[in-house]
Amino acid sequence: MKSIIDVEEADFEERVIQRSHSVPVVLDIGAEWCGPCRVLTPLLERLAVEYAGQFILAKVDADENMRIAGRHQAKGFPTVIAYSHGMVTDRFHSIQTEGFLRRFLDQLMAQHADQTHLSASTMAE
Repeated sequence: MKSIIDVEEADFEERVIQRSHSVPVVLDIGAEWCGPCRVLTPLLERLAVEYAGQFILAKVDADENMRIAGRHQAKGFPTVIAYSHGMVTDRFHSIQTEGFLRRFLDQLMAQHADQTHLSASTMAE
């Protein structure tokens, strides 16, 4: 399973919403002309590799996928949105420190694991 993917409108439902039921997905909405995006995206890519499949980094080019950016009310770039179990759980805008990103990712993975455990417990009853 690839930990970094490019997403567009046609495959958004499958590659982000559906996949987030099994593994957290971090949606990175940016644009080539965006200076802060050129700093943040490589950092997110490095963390995606380092975390080795514990989350999926789904990159979206806002200029080519305006409907995705609009649906997520991305008013500035980069906009990063966390998905878990088909739902948005957190988001942030602009450049952040590596420490912030690690806390953001660790919290997302913990919430995802808690929800997965809760769902499994409910089904077992």
